[in-house]
Amino acid sequence: MSDLLSVEVARGRVLAAVPAPLPAETVPVVAARGRVLAADVVAATDLPPWDNSAMDGYAVRSADVAAATAELPVRLAVRGEAAAGRAPDVAVDAGGAVRIATGAPLPSGADAVVQVEMTTPLDAAGAAGARGRDAAGPPPAAVLVHAAIGPGANVRRLGEDLRAGAVVLRAGRAVGPAEVALVAGAGVPVVAVHRRPRVAVISTGDELRAPGADLGPAGIPDSNGPSLVALAAAAGADARHLGIAPDDLATMTQLLRAAAASADLVVVSGGVSVGPYDVVKPAFEAVGTVDLWRVAVQPGKPFAFGVAPRPAGSDASGPVLLLGLPGNPVSTFVTFELFVRPAIRLLAGRPADDLLRPADRAVLEEPVTKAPGRRAYLRVSARRDGPAGPPLRDAEGRVRVDLAGGQGSHVLSSLAAADALAIVPESVDALPAGAPVELWWLDHP
Repeated sequence: MSDLLSVEVARGRVLAAVPAPLPAETVPVVAARGRVLAADVVAATDLPPWDNSAMDGYAVRSADVAAATAELPVRLAVRGEAAAGRAPDVAVDAGGAVRIATGAPLPSGADAVVQVEMTTPLDAAGAAGARGRDAAGPPPAAVLVHAAIGPGANVRRLGEDLRAGAVVLRAGRAVGPAEVALVAGAGVPVVAVHRRPRVAVISTGDELRAPGADLGPAGIPDSNGPSLVALAAAAGADARHLGIAPDDLATMTQLLRAAAASADLVVVSGGVSVGPYDVVKPAFEAVGTVDLWRVAVQPGKPFAFGVAPRPAGSDASGPVLLLGLPGNPVSTFVTFELFVRPAIRLLAGRPADDLLRPADRAVLEEPVTKAPGRRAYLRVSARRDGPAGPPLRDAEGRVRVDLAGGQGSHVLSSLAAADALAIVPESVDALPAGAPVELWWLDHP
């Protein structure tokens, strides 16, 4: 096993071939979700841009209601109303109030808002309406305020969330729905983000057929091509499947050249071992170089990595990455997680500490075995509090996990059933029930 590279060494060599994230481009903020910021985002406006009400109620001077109680309410004359989206055309004076909607600018003279539930409307004759009614219909002539409130009560102050000119998000931050809301709220219409990595996927093998095609006497459906496109897209790439290549060096080399002309990263599944029909490694050598191809991992020991020069006029620096994954579908999935996903995230602009899945702690509910000298990534399912409940944890906070099914590198059903990958280190060949393991949670719809 001494000729096998560790996972860390292999991944380090792959990532070292990425000299910098991909170039920046400007996109509307609504199109930035899933992208990584290439520049800081600076607020274009204060947020809120003016003092406004946090409640439906009445804008008042807090001093006027300082003595109000449920038994001895304070009567205020209603001078008008303030609506969201319009500048107030009425002010609050001594003994007065302005009916106000949530989000409406605070009228001049007011320093607080009393919520409608703490008031009773009065008509022009002084007759009382229903206490705490909703603030619908025309404003009443007056209101009774049944509780004292202090200055600033129920008021959102100008700039209390954001100040114009302040950096609201730093370069390197991934943009999710919350970040989209923040940037839009800061008055910023477009952002600079790193271009999505372009990933080309090639399946190899004379036995492969497109899903749904006639298998004949010796065919098998190609699961790796669709799976790799989905995995790459989930990692933040623009991915496309170039099709199924036969076990032919000339054809594979031709496909690699075409892929390298437009992709940042080319992923090939199958044909990376040492059999008579394994043509990926020599094809990589024909278009570029091969730097490594055997890793101490289970499943997935055969792994080819190389680089090819970019064509003239490319919009990115650095070489095109060539990654050859084993053909068994679970091996393909695991080696993608270990080597391809981090490379895609680095190309997309993710920082070095955000390339791998966050680790959790787990405890095995059953014994497991693995191959000597290789790090195993076992498909496991978490025990849960109900079918869709949270994972159950032991007294030490570790997730309780079972094997999700058969662990053979061809068993797709256990991959679909798995919540996570449990990691068994190279130094042990077996673990008993109750043993602690590191856990990587997997994406699920």
